[in-house]
Amino acid sequence: MAPQDHTAEGLDPATTVLLTVECQRGVVGPDSALPELAAAARACGALHNVARLVAGAQEAGVQVVHAIAERRPDGRGAARNAPLFRAAERLPVQQLTGTLAVRIAEPIPVGDGDLVVRRLHGLSPLAGTGLDALLRNMGCRTLIVTGVSVNVAVPNAVFDAVNLGYTAVVPADAVAGVPADYAAAVVRHTLSLVATVTTTEALLRGWRQRRKPRQSPPGPVSRG
Repeated sequence: MAPQDHTAEGLDPATTVLLTVECQRGVVGPDSALPELAAAARACGALHNVARLVAGAQEAGVQVVHAIAERRPDGRGAARNAPLFRAAERLPVQQLTGTLAVRIAEPIPVGDGDLVVRRLHGLSPLAGTGLDALLRNMGCRTLIVTGVSVNVAVPNAVFDAVNLGYTAVVPADAVAGVPADYAAAVVRHTLSLVATVTTTEALLRGWRQRRKPRQSPPGPVSRG
């Protein structure tokens, strides 16, 4: 399915929120617990495009929310009901609260007005985290989902957003997963069925066009 750029360009900054999913140093940074995913996010340009979108959103007045997955050092509140959770416990890099691993990864800029939502459990930044209430309080109607991974957290965020009544938008070049061809297939064959699939440039172009001052109509021509 082709990117639906015309829809992306019509988004109202006042009712749109840009969400970055797990774009933290311990996931997509140089010391990632998941080096294959980190390498994929950088190689395909997704991390760079997330940074572009965050900067563009901040300039356009679009609210930015960073969703972080972390874990207490004692493991309290963490789930163990899936193989993914149990495998994460054995990784050499842990996403521990208060450590560098759970800081937003470069080159993504973090603005003073950005919100950071942290979760200790589950697979989705929306399920049981309080993010839904924050979005509603901010008047959000459209949620732009970026980040990692297309394998798990990004589809969870998109499905939850749609189930909660939001319009979901996915810039295909600002999400990543492994292997890359699988991630592309998920976007094309699954996410495109429930979300508007677009591009980073289409979103940025739409925000730039909204910032352009309206041209004043020409004055009367003097015939003196």
